[in-house]
Amino acid sequence: MERVTAATTQAQLRLDDLDAEQAAAVRAPRGPVCVLAGAGTGKTRTITHRIAHLVSAGHVRADQVLSVTFTARAAGELRNRLRALGLSGEAGQVQARTFHAAALRQLKYFWPQVVGDVPWRLIDGKFPIVAQAAGRAGLPTDTDSLRDLISEIEWAKGSLIAPEDYAGEAARRHRDVPYEAKKVSAVYTYYEALKNTPDGLLLDFDDLLLHTAAALEDYSSVAEEFRGRYRCFVVDEYQDVTPLQQRVLDAWLGDRDDLTVVGDANQTIYSFTGASPTFLLDFSRRFPEATVVRLERDYRSTPQVVSLANRVIGAARGRIAGTRLQLIGQRPDGPEPAFAEYDDEPAEAAAVAKAVAKLLSKGVPAAEIAILYRINAQSEVYEQALTEAGIPYQVRGGEGFFQRPEVRQAVSALRTAANRDDLPDARGPKLVTLVRAALAGVGLTKEEPVGVQARERWASLVALVALTEELAEAEPELDLSGLLRELAARAEARHPPTVQGVTLASLHAAKGLEWDAVFLVGLADGTLPIQHVLGPDATVSDEAALEEERRLLYVGVTRAREHLQLSWALARSAGGRKVRRRSRFLIGLVPDDSPASRIATHTTERPSGPKRVHPTCRICGRPLLNTQATMLGRCSRCPADIDTGLLEALKEWRREKADELKLPHFVVFSDTTLTAIAEQRPADDRALVAIPGIGAKKLQTYGAEVLAVVRSKTAGQK
Repeated sequence: MERVTAATTQAQLRLDDLDAEQAAAVRAPRGPVCVLAGAGTGKTRTITHRIAHLVSAGHVRADQVLSVTFTARAAGELRNRLRALGLSGEAGQVQARTFHAAALRQLKYFWPQVVGDVPWRLIDGKFPIVAQAAGRAGLPTDTDSLRDLISEIEWAKGSLIAPEDYAGEAARRHRDVPYEAKKVSAVYTYYEALKNTPDGLLLDFDDLLLHTAAALEDYSSVAEEFRGRYRCFVVDEYQDVTPLQQRVLDAWLGDRDDLTVVGDANQTIYSFTGASPTFLLDFSRRFPEATVVRLERDYRSTPQVVSLANRVIGAARGRIAGTRLQLIGQRPDGPEPAFAEYDDEPAEAAAVAKAVAKLLSKGVPAAEIAILYRINAQSEVYEQALTEAGIPYQVRGGEGFFQRPEVRQAVSALRTAANRDDLPDARGPKLVTLVRAALAGVGLTKEEPVGVQARERWASLVALVALTEELAEAEPELDLSGLLRELAARAEARHPPTVQGVTLASLHAAKGLEWDAVFLVGLADGTLPIQHVLGPDATVSDEAALEEERRLLYVGVTRAREHLQLSWALARSAGGRKVRRRSRFLIGLVPDDSPASRIATHTTERPSGPKRVHPTCRICGRPLLNTQATMLGRCSRCPADIDTGLLEALKEWRREKADELKLPHFVVFSDTTLTAIAEQRPADDRALVAIPGIGAKKLQTYGAEVLAVVRSKTAGQK
């Protein structure tokens, strides 16, 4: 205890650096404490200092504290902060883990006492088993369908709903089910049955929690041993606990009350997974003697961003809204949040890309810029706009990273290494060295290579190594097999590591993150709030769901430290009818002097500003009103003058180029773009870039080769 006492005494001396509310939470007496912490109010610093204070005051030993949160990233941040206080990183220190990681550790230890010698294995991913179950139930087994079914199973298990009760509970709770509820219930039933194999039990992450809770509830010897080991519990992001996680927490606690919870009910955005703020809202009822502290001083965002956040959540209604925190900005002044309205999504994306480029030119790092949207499908137009502008980006929460050819090859190389018998058992730094060596065979070098494609490939491999370093530091006993399981789980969960570039992410994926500059895009009714919470006449069909959509916007606003822009488009495609309305959540937020302050209407009026010139058919001159017609340069009524021989030659060139660069064919050029080239037969760079879909970057990368193909096929035709 000598090292811990010295470290935590030093931590005590630093309590003067905390604000009054943080210090009150830290110094609260042993027992139940509820910290209502707004965005950017220093909650992680507060809870780690509270742990240090409890240890230094002799209320509890460091190794008797278990701190849990919801993501590996958040758990890693907790460990780093505790390590700085001398309270983590060694045996006999504070444990900071995710719920699932803590349950896995406990279950491995207690399994022989509870189940005996029945073997069990944690499954790497649910897809194969759910696919079998869906097939038996007569449902589709494509990737999107399986994702929907997995989400329903996870919601049910997290909500403590058995397969036979699923249909009734889904109806009672107005669940937006992907298929007939009885069919989903059948898939759930088959899924659970398929995990009982002749070779033992297969467990998913929810099973870890279920078995851990059952072991503590049903076996007094297990409960006595565990509760003798851990006496103090800290739960971060408490508004996101599911009934299943609360059951585990109750089993950990028993009849004790040494519990500190931290959360903000107005950041509850995961109810679709079973998360409920009820446990946070009812904390003082369960523990009437609990100390409750409100953290409202925002150290993350400028006062201008904080003011907008307060106005967004100030319009909320319902029980959750009653706990809203009035944030108080502590940073120096910054620019006012900007609002912008555009004719259509391509115009919005192009303008955002231009604004990003301007920030980059002013020295804002690409990794400190984010474009956030409501649903993942919105990312495509922004990926295209950033690509055309030559701006690097990563799609967070998407499949892109793990589907890249170099990442697939890297994982394959790691699997090959894991199957070798002549490699030593590598953990910690040795695991990182092993991974570097394995990835050298697929292109990882010490120095960054030249060439756009080579650099992108290299950056992906570097990101994998960085992820390995992060995981190895967080879990010193992690070996290569464990790393492969983690990569598989992340691929399934769409959780890529960080690479340098502008972040594209859904609002859900952005929770817990922050950037210097944030662009909130696509803020139109039907997108935010999402259409399924609105009736056919735009009336509200689900008040609770509507309020969660408002909280999503609040979370998005509070991700920004300094620069913030909110935008929306009146039409989806270029030249489309402008029938959309800006999000109802923006009412009263757009300043009168903003160019976007005009009320959007269901008319074909154009907004004030430069007149938008729509492309016209190169044959008949009519306006082109859809994407394919715009790319081809002609309307569907006009005949195609296509050189079929040239088109085949272009496709053959594309195939060879894509194979050479190890890219999907459409990433080089789409079929529509090749068709446009074969019709228009461009003779020089200027004519080539006049074809939509061919920007400066593609001209530089492929232009000379494409023009050579065109010249070779048309040379004898004049």
